[in-house]
Amino acid sequence: MAETTTLPPAYRGSHEPKPLPFDPAKLRGLSEKLLRSHHENNYTGAVKRLNLIQQQLGQLPKDAPPYQVGSLKREELIATNSMVLHELYFGNLGGDGKAGGTIVDLIKTHYGSVEAWEHEFRQTGLSLAGGPGWVILAFDPHEKAVHTYWSWDHAHSLAWGVPLLVMDMYEHSYAMDYGANARAYVDAFFQTVQWDEVQRRAEQARAMR
Repeated sequence: MAETTTLPPAYRGSHEPKPLPFDPAKLRGLSEKLLRSHHENNYTGAVKRLNLIQQQLGQLPKDAPPYQVGSLKREELIATNSMVLHELYFGNLGGDGKAGGTIVDLIKTHYGSVEAWEHEFRQTGLSLAGGPGWVILAFDPHEKAVHTYWSWDHAHSLAWGVPLLVMDMYEHSYAMDYGANARAYVDAFFQTVQWDEVQRRAEQARAMR
């Protein structure tokens, strides 16, 4: 077996989990036990899985059949998106839930009002309750607008879209606190959104146009 340090970067599997960007004991509506479990088991597990998959890809023989490569590449995409979306999710938690600034203007321009956007975002989340998925408010460079997207599993996303606000709707993100009551979880999520971070992402996305 080849040493990972001798492999090109694409196959080293050297990703490191990032720590929670907030004190999990101080979030409103989401318990420390839930947040630590989510971070340590689901997010960190995805990072470790991605590393292993990439190392396996690097060790495949040149005559490996296409289906074997394809299977690993599919798993690589799922693990990568799980890692990235979890980092974005944790990164937009820990605030006071009060939106302001440019992001509000962007939402109003496309949805008419923050209330109309929030209703759709919430309903999109509830449509995924009991099943795997994410709700993502993304900046769409093609339309130069923000839009809420339904994302099933970890394998679906808007081409070229930049995630601004991410809500995890996998049961591991809420069942420990709320059981099957996904609506209560969505309420808790909105109470602790870190809108300063969402604003930062929006401004960065607009600058990339």
